Amino acid sequence: MRRPRFLPDNFTLILIGLVVLASVLPARGKGADIAGLLTNLAIGLLFFLHGAKLSTQAVIAGLSHWRLHSLVFACTFLLFPLLGLLLRPVMEPVIGTELYIGMLFLCALPATVQSAIAFTSMARGNVSAAICSAATSSLLGIFVTPVLVLFMLGTAVQSMPLGEAIGNITLQLLVPFVAGQLSRRWIFPWVDKNKAWLKYVDQCSIYLVIYTAFSGAVVEGIWDHLPLWQLITLTIACCVLLAIVLFLVNFLANVLGFDIEDRITILFAASKKSLATGVPMAQVMFGGASMGTLLLPLMIFHQIQLMVCAVLAKRFGQRSEPEAAAPSAAVQSAQADA
Repeated sequence: MRRPRFLPDNFTLILIGLVVLASVLPARGKGADIAGLLTNLAIGLLFFLHGAKLSTQAVIAGLSHWRLHSLVFACTFLLFPLLGLLLRPVMEPVIGTELYIGMLFLCALPATVQSAIAFTSMARGNVSAAICSAATSSLLGIFVTPVLVLFMLGTAVQSMPLGEAIGNITLQLLVPFVAGQLSRRWIFPWVDKNKAWLKYVDQCSIYLVIYTAFSGAVVEGIWDHLPLWQLITLTIACCVLLAIVLFLVNFLANVLGFDIEDRITILFAASKKSLATGVPMAQVMFGGASMGTLLLPLMIFHQIQLMVCAVLAKRFGQRSEPEAAAPSAAVQSAQADA
C-alpha cells in the first residue's frame, strides 16, 4: 500500500509525537535528570564520531573558513538584534512589553551548538565548519550577549560564570571531538564501514534534544503563563522572526557565492538560538526578575526552530547530487510549514 502524499514522513511524525509526549508526560525530577544525561551522552557520542570521521585537514579547513564564520557571527549577533529592534513598532503592541523584552533577549543570544551540528550533519553540510562556528559562537556569546542586552534593554549585567560556561562547552563539544580525532587512526575503518546505520546517531540526538527541551518548557508552565490568544500571537511572532531570518541568511549566503555544503552550514548555524545558554544567562543577568515571561519567547522560538530545521535537514539530506543547486526551495517550503 502506497503512503498517502499528505502524510508527513516518519521523521516528522516522530518529532510531532515527541512534542505531544512531552506535553502529556514531560520528563520531571529524576526522569528529567536521566533524559538530560542521555541527551548529553548522545551528543558526546555524536561529537566523538564526527571527530573520528573528519580528517585533520578537514578540521583545519573548517577553522580557516573565515568568510563562513564571519557571516554566521554577523547574522547571530547583528542581524537578529537589528531585526528585533526594527520589528518593535509591530511586535510590542501585539505581544506586550514584557514578552517583547523576552524577544530582544532571545535576539541577543548565541547560536545553539548541539542541534546545529546534528542538523548540518543530517543535511550533508560542512560539519567541520559547523563545529567550529557553533563552538565559537557560544564562547563569544559569553561576552557579546551581555553587551547587546545592556544596549537594547538598558539592563545592568552582573558578573557571569565564565569559567563554568567554558568548562561546559569544553566537556560537551571539544573533549569528545578531540578524543575522536586522536582515536581516528584506529577506529575510522570501522566508522566508515558502518556509516549507513551510524547516521541514526544524528537523528536520535535530535529526538532527545526536542523531548528534553520541550519537557523543560512544559514543566516551567509554558501552557499556563499566558492566555491562549496571547500565546498564539507570540508563536506567530516567533514564526515570522524565524522565517525572516531564514530568508535573509539564505539570501546572503547565495549572494556571497557559498557552495551548497557551506550554505547549509550557514543556514543552520546562523538562524538558531540556544535555550541551554539563554536560561543560565537570564538567571545571572536579570537576577530576581520573573523568569517565566522573559524566557517564554525563547522557549517557543526554540521549539519552532528545532521543528523547522529538522524538516529542512531531512530534505537537504535526501537531495541528489545533480539536484543540489540551492537551498532556496526547501527553505521556502519549510517556512510555509512553520
